[in-house]
Amino acid sequence: MKIKTITCHDVYNAGASLQAYALQHYLQQCGHDVEIIDYKPDYLSGHYKFSLINTPRYNKPFIRELYLFAHFPQRFRAYVEGKKQRFDQFKSEYLIITKKRYHSFDELRDMPPEAECFIAGSDQIWNPYLPNGSDPSFYLQFTPDNVRRISFAASFATDALPDEKKQMVKTWLTRMDSISVREKSGLNILAEMGIKGTAVCDPVFLLEKEEWKELAVHRLNEKPYILVYDFENNEIIQTIALNLAKRKNTEVVSVLPVKNKTIKTARAVGPREFLSLILFSEAVVSNSFHAVAFSLIFHKEMFVLKRNENLNARMIDLLGDVGLQDRLVNDWAGCDVLHKINWDAVDRVLEKKIENSKMFLTVVVEGGK
Repeated sequence: MKIKTITCHDVYNAGASLQAYALQHYLQQCGHDVEIIDYKPDYLSGHYKFSLINTPRYNKPFIRELYLFAHFPQRFRAYVEGKKQRFDQFKSEYLIITKKRYHSFDELRDMPPEAECFIAGSDQIWNPYLPNGSDPSFYLQFTPDNVRRISFAASFATDALPDEKKQMVKTWLTRMDSISVREKSGLNILAEMGIKGTAVCDPVFLLEKEEWKELAVHRLNEKPYILVYDFENNEIIQTIALNLAKRKNTEVVSVLPVKNKTIKTARAVGPREFLSLILFSEAVVSNSFHAVAFSLIFHKEMFVLKRNENLNARMIDLLGDVGLQDRLVNDWAGCDVLHKINWDAVDRVLEKKIENSKMFLTVVVEGGK
């Protein structure tokens, strides 16, 4: 079947790139002809422009200037060290993108790409606190009436929709043929709107561990290390990592720059390098959903902290599904009393969830509800 997917595939975030690749690659393995719609509206473009304000609440007088000043070193370093180039190379080599780039919903609606089936997802495409959560494109509103419209592992990334967005989202979702979401909290949101949904796994779980190992690059850090992946420069995350490193006699390596200068920052990390850093680590300390997901895939000891932004439902639900709620910690004291992870038990849960997710895709793509 000819399938087009739409997701945030090109936003210089390793998790976003890898989930887009995983869904496409799995569908190809099933024999389908798959392309990712190259959808790049203004709010998903220019991530390395020095004038970009990623978060709307910072786009205010005086605050805007402070934000840009604070982010200048990181953006400049990304150009010089090659991070941007690594992401661009991954997209070029591993993602099959439509020849035409679309810059707006109007462009998609007026000249939609041809397909028998359209799939929205995965990742935070329906996050109501980001522009894409209010974009009809990610609810497949541009598609003609004679095609299948499906979501796979779409995420609201929160446990409740703002009241002012509920009717809009309900109207758009009602037009879809089959809806699946990534978290139980997403099912609750759908149920409140009277919409049936199915909980499935994130696409990264659709591929085998060995496939991910083959995609990862060579080991990037010669010495043993604890990996930090922290979006908020959280001092507690850094403290936990340093304490773990002291106990295990390792270094600490961070995917992103952090304040603590005793922590080494990895250079030029694209999607494949991100995989490698998790694969060869001794443990992972993070507030990232996909760092948790790949820690589960690679059987890595993990310590997970909530983010200050309202983006924790997906991590909480994933840890709860596999019985690892205790890995959500608040400080080092919480880490110090944790038992070792029973990976056999985790794998049994994941295998069942993956099997159900694959069955969902098979049924809905071929015309079932």
